[in-house]
Amino acid sequence: MTYTSHADLGGQDVPGRIVQEPEGEVFHSAWEPRVLALTLAMGGTGSWNIDQSRSVRETLPAYARMSYYEIWLAALERLMADRLQVLPDEIEAGRMLYPPRETKRVLRAAEVAAALAKGSPTLRQIDSQPRFRAGDRVRTQVRHVEHHTRLPAYARGKTGIVEHLHGAHVFADANAQGLGEQPQWLYTVVFDGRELWGANSAPGLRVSIDAWECYLEHSAP
Repeated sequence: MTYTSHADLGGQDVPGRIVQEPEGEVFHSAWEPRVLALTLAMGGTGSWNIDQSRSVRETLPAYARMSYYEIWLAALERLMADRLQVLPDEIEAGRMLYPPRETKRVLRAAEVAAALAKGSPTLRQIDSQPRFRAGDRVRTQVRHVEHHTRLPAYARGKTGIVEHLHGAHVFADANAQGLGEQPQWLYTVVFDGRELWGANSAPGLRVSIDAWECYLEHSAP
């Protein structure tokens, strides 16, 4: 089965007009903040990691037809159903039909502000030394990846320059598959717009991408 990420839209033509929303307009319906609260509460149980939740959201079959919080809700239902925390017939009935399943922890209301302020740091310590340094010319991997990846399709097989080393971070691709954190070095790589978009690129455009070490290889000048 071919993996399709509906979130990887860079460089693609999308139908319809893009309408810019007013700055600071967060919610459009009364149910949306409730979905946000439910998602945060369940994320706080430790039932899945942030990369797994992103992967589920971006692979929803109806992604392109859904609003932002419709995507969040559909993904939450799928994540919970996969773990038998809530089943489709319970959602249909609008009430609990089976005994609740125990979670690792519970995010209490009084703890929400501190949890949001803390976030989920991904910086880790590893024994290996970084393969690249600022100024190195690198090329991204070309192969299609049959799973969640943070390397956008438009940047695969492209040549850029390492601008910054961020330290070692949880490798999102592996974490999304439940394979553990597998931390590795993370770099900012800068690409000339023409390398990514060809002659149609705006003059002087530079695009920065944060790329894990396994995405990269040295490229000759």
